Amino acid sequence: MDKKINYKVFGEGYPIVIMHGLLGMLDNWQTFAKRMANNYMVYTIDLRNHGKSFHDPYMDYPDMAEDLKKFMEDHHMFNAHIMGHSMGGKVAMQFALENPEMVDKLIVADIAPHAYSGGHEGILQALQSVDVESATDRKEVEDHLMDKLKNRSIVLFLMKNLSRTREGNYQWKPNLDAIEKNYEKILEEVNCFNSFEKSSLFLKGGRSEYINNQSKDSILGLFPNSEIVNIPKAGHWIHADAPEETLEQSLRFLSADN
Repeated sequence: MDKKINYKVFGEGYPIVIMHGLLGMLDNWQTFAKRMANNYMVYTIDLRNHGKSFHDPYMDYPDMAEDLKKFMEDHHMFNAHIMGHSMGGKVAMQFALENPEMVDKLIVADIAPHAYSGGHEGILQALQSVDVESATDRKEVEDHLMDKLKNRSIVLFLMKNLSRTREGNYQWKPNLDAIEKNYEKILEEVNCFNSFEKSSLFLKGGRSEYINNQSKDSILGLFPNSEIVNIPKAGHWIHADAPEETLEQSLRFLSADN
């Protein structure tokens, strides 16, 4: 099977690769990437089983870190800044720990390396419960998800994953079966015997609990040369909730001589 990683690239200059979170896709970061492209060559990628990238029954952080390594090598990128949000942030951490020579600076958006207790089970069940192939229009799918989840912002986020087939039917872009099967692995801690000694920035959403008081020790244990910056007005999706501050802090960190 051809393990093709879907991507977009913006701008020119030193490369930075940006990775989305669970049930996201590269388009979630497109506005941010275009702003960053004034200073860098920005690659946004779809992680495996997401967006238009390849589907695979296996999915853990070493797998996805290896996907990133191959993607960079295929594009003759042997050193870059690496940025990831949520699940993509854990991929970024795993990659940096395993391949420190390929990472210049690391940015992690609203996630820590420790294990998490879950919370997406209801969302995955709601997505699986939609008979998308029989749906006659997008609103039918949206109404079904609203009935199940009762949260408009989450439903609108999920609806970005709905696409049309050549035959005119609807389908989900993510490989929901694989994501559900590997969900426990997605919740696991980032695991490596090494630490990443280079500069790292952890951006915390001020209204999010993904990085909490207990997270600091796990971050500094693996990433001793890191700073944790609070984005007060942001929830978990910091780039959507506080785009200016997220951009400002990212550019400040990348341009600093540290």
